[in-house]
Amino acid sequence: MASSIRPSLSSIKLPSLSSCNPSQKISLFYLGTGVRQFRNFGLIASRFLRRDENCMGVMASGSMSPAATQENVLDWVKHDKRRMLHVVYRVGDLDKTIKFYKECLGMKLLRQRDMQEQRYTNAFLGYGPEDAHFVIELTYNYGIDKYDIGDGFGHFGLAVDDISRIVELVRAKGGKITREPSLVKGGNSIVAFIEDPDGYQFELLERTPSPEPLCKVMLRVGNLDRSIKFYEKAFGMELLRTQDDPESKNTIAILGYGPEEKNAVLELTYNYGVTHYEKGDAYAQIAIGTNDVYKTAEAIKLAGGRVTREPGPAPGVRTKITSCVDPDGWKTVWFYGHFHHFFHYVVH
Repeated sequence: MASSIRPSLSSIKLPSLSSCNPSQKISLFYLGTGVRQFRNFGLIASRFLRRDENCMGVMASGSMSPAATQENVLDWVKHDKRRMLHVVYRVGDLDKTIKFYKECLGMKLLRQRDMQEQRYTNAFLGYGPEDAHFVIELTYNYGIDKYDIGDGFGHFGLAVDDISRIVELVRAKGGKITREPSLVKGGNSIVAFIEDPDGYQFELLERTPSPEPLCKVMLRVGNLDRSIKFYEKAFGMELLRTQDDPESKNTIAILGYGPEEKNAVLELTYNYGVTHYEKGDAYAQIAIGTNDVYKTAEAIKLAGGRVTREPGPAPGVRTKITSCVDPDGWKTVWFYGHFHHFFHYVVH
């Protein structure tokens, strides 16, 4: 291809990826999905064309086929190195909540920062370093002492080795026990439910010492099959198991990036006949790490999700982000960059 050719963007036809080597496939991906950005920045399309006529020829009008784009992006998702980083929600009394989590649930305050100009404070708590564990990010907005949790958010899960001890500790500290320790229906494991000072529910699951004690976030959805397909395609999560309970009239699906005994997972709950939930303003989002926010955003769109922040650098930090909502409106933020900057972009 002669370098003097200056075709219009609409006249570029990209070839089949099967005829290209790996580096050419990457070039094709960005050319095929980034034409709009190239036009906006005034870039000349031919600058990105290789001289290999088999793989980068300019032909008659056309573009990369949607099927080829979808196949390659969604295949990439399956191999991306992803991890659930933290879950974000708002509280009305930060000191009170931190004290409860430390004294009753055994969490550690990992760090805290006060943003006086923006009038909010963030605190990160968990059971180990942020670079290796799923953690909690609490947000306190100055002057706001109460939030609406709504009926869509379900609970968090904690794996503990002695449920009775935790329950009695919560009771002694004035906490609320919403379900006393008891056997899971049809199983031999013990669970209990407690409530924190802001009304968030925690499910305690009795397990041998777990590498990821903060082990679950449960959200309710209106169409379980639709949600499973979305999280498999757009998020690259694996469907670990489903469980139907006709007596309670609900079905749950557990999805994640590894076995639930060793990793934090997402539990989606479908209640028979309920297609919509109120989300309130208390629960915010889950954050997930990815190797490429641009491809992540493209996969989300291809899988039927809505990108709420186009991928790009976060202001003032060495981190790239994108965010989306799933078919039920639950929000997720994706991060790529130097780890210590992941948590400098927050919700308040």
